[in-house]
Amino acid sequence: MPDLDALVARAHDLVARAGGGRAVLGVVGAPGAGKSTLVETLLAALAASPPTGQGPGWVAHLPMDGYHLADAQLDRLGRRERKGAPDTFDARGYAATLRRCRTEREHTVFVPGFERELEQPLAAALAVLPEAALVVTEGNYLLLGATGEPAHHEQGWGEVADAIDETWYVEVPDAVRRERLVARHVRFGKNPAAAAAWVDTVDEPNARLVATGRALADLVVDPDGL
Repeated sequence: MPDLDALVARAHDLVARAGGGRAVLGVVGAPGAGKSTLVETLLAALAASPPTGQGPGWVAHLPMDGYHLADAQLDRLGRRERKGAPDTFDARGYAATLRRCRTEREHTVFVPGFERELEQPLAAALAVLPEAALVVTEGNYLLLGATGEPAHHEQGWGEVADAIDETWYVEVPDAVRRERLVARHVRFGKNPAAAAAWVDTVDEPNARLVATGRALADLVVDPDGL
């Protein structure tokens, strides 16, 4: 498994291969695998070691979770109890923003974040500055549209996969991942029994879906080994 220095070097190489264009790096994995933690560590390391001629603003962040449908829309669609499944995201909106980030270099592109305390997307919380040469995006379903399943293409996940240059798959043992998920749900308000039930009925089916794209990733990363 690569260490952090190797990941930084690989990200630098991805930008070099973009030939002056803006590159998009995707970090994908099942719920609880440690994607967000890895990306936080990676973004800090990349900002601290920019390529020659670049400043710390050379790398930007675009999380998939900013494209969660708000609870009002999930209630309207009858999907609130499956929040986190592929059809509870605005995949086409996410893909459109990824395409904007690839091509719009003359001005700042504002992108949504996600507020864990509220469990809601937050409009224009993050910014891709004109000097950004690399956009790091992370989420569960970055490879879903590359698996060949027609329903996922219909939802827009194929457009997402097409907008990403390289994808890293984050993986930890299932028992560790499940323990983290239950603890996360408890931390944000569920009682232990409800948290475990949510993991069983929502998170784990989603995890199995995410795993169908593992073989399509360019690299597999163990975040606990960094």
